[in-house]
Amino acid sequence: MHYPLEVMLTCVRWYAAYPLSLRHIEEMMAERGVHVDHATVHRWAIKILPVLAAVFRRSKRPVGTSWRMDETYVKVAGQWKYLYRAVDRDGDTIDFLLRAKRDRAASRHFLERAIDLHGVPEKITIDKSGANTAAIQSVNDDSGADIELRQCKYLNNIVEQDHRAIKRIVRPMLGFKSFRCARILIAGIETAHMIKKGQLDCPEDPASSAASKFYSLAF
Repeated sequence: MHYPLEVMLTCVRWYAAYPLSLRHIEEMMAERGVHVDHATVHRWAIKILPVLAAVFRRSKRPVGTSWRMDETYVKVAGQWKYLYRAVDRDGDTIDFLLRAKRDRAASRHFLERAIDLHGVPEKITIDKSGANTAAIQSVNDDSGADIELRQCKYLNNIVEQDHRAIKRIVRPMLGFKSFRCARILIAGIETAHMIKKGQLDCPEDPASSAASKFYSLAF
């Protein structure tokens, strides 16, 4: 941690925002006269990204009440795990959660966390997933909510397309070594993605670049 903060933040942002491997970043920094090992960049990411993600959540713009909910696959320690994600009708990210299993309990945990952050939605669109259907119905039954459930693959295309932006960044990483690292790095990737989509509320400088907004989380 003896490197300047600007250097560490630059490396961490590149790793979270672009489809680059750690060795790519090591080479790019060497071209700029900064010699840093790729393993050091990884340690910076694990240490810094949770802090930035927490700051971002406190300044995140409100989302809509019509949600699209789905899950995708992420390889962790050689096994497929499940990344639950939801976006609103405008494509803004509502929440995300990495889980070891794809079942009703995992789906409900994700849904309850999203509701805690953003309130109860008016409607949720899903595909034909039985686990997601059961989770939404159980939340309605247990809490007295009246969430409208829609099962329409066409309407759910927006979240399936949004998965691609995350998986494009994850692919050069060639899988995660542990579940803990996966959760931390995915949170950083999602944070950078939400900043690109304009979900950081910064009224003092709304026209600033995504890079400037990312760096502002550290100051």
